[in-house]
Amino acid sequence: MSIDSTWLRCPNCLLDLTQIDVRVYGCAAGHRFDRAKHGYLTLLAPRAPRTIGDDREMLAARATLLEGGAYAPIGAALVDAVQATLPTGARSPLRIADFGCGTGYYSAVLARALPEAAFLLADRSPDAVRTSLRAHPDATGVVLDIWRPLPVRDAVVDVALNVFAPRNGPEFARVLRPNGRLVVIVPTDAHLHELRAEGALLDVPTGKADRVAEQLAVAGLGTRSTVPVEYTIEADASTRALLAGMGPSAHHAAELSPTGTTDGARTVTVSVELVVFERASVVS
Repeated sequence: MSIDSTWLRCPNCLLDLTQIDVRVYGCAAGHRFDRAKHGYLTLLAPRAPRTIGDDREMLAARATLLEGGAYAPIGAALVDAVQATLPTGARSPLRIADFGCGTGYYSAVLARALPEAAFLLADRSPDAVRTSLRAHPDATGVVLDIWRPLPVRDAVVDVALNVFAPRNGPEFARVLRPNGRLVVIVPTDAHLHELRAEGALLDVPTGKADRVAEQLAVAGLGTRSTVPVEYTIEADASTRALLAGMGPSAHHAAELSPTGTTDGARTVTVSVELVVFERASVVS
């Protein structure tokens, strides 16, 4: 595992980062960052909140569910969307940044379709970045705070991914090159509604994709296309437990109803919207 510092800038002073020696990266102002033994850099802004993102149990649940193919149609739709809307004159290799990379599943799917692409895997959770690098060891892994100025240089990203993750519109627009793409996947109010009706998951507000589009438009990211992805799966008790344990609802388990452990399979709806945004040539 290695670090491609051409993606990165210092989280303290925002100067470019370069490699100082085998395991150390730094900027001209003298700030230094050690590469972890698992291959990633931690680039948190000063006084960053003490949040840790997804924990190991959530990541393990997500990895098990994704490896079982439950969200494979979403991965396929992501590949189709990226291949269909690559930025004109994109660099070689194509530079793809996955903000909120989780287990690295979606980047790994995309890497198989675009084997020459270079990837940046970024998440607030060190466990997530570590897991993602196992799925895609040739990528550059960074622990960062999505809500702060990103430790990523201006206009170095051709395609940014944001799958079931928080969004920082102004920073996404800054790191995308002119006419670069941001691909966002958000759940609809029909997503896993059978489990939500039982009180096992947190609600998804109606029209979430529309509100995301409104927020990103302010940052200079215009909607280019929207693709609904909806299908059903047969979810036994184990799968339903994974669905409840892999996302934000896991943080509220004490307030929610259990999904059951002994009854048979139920039909569960998977419903998301995949929205491709384009960065304006000039961002105000």
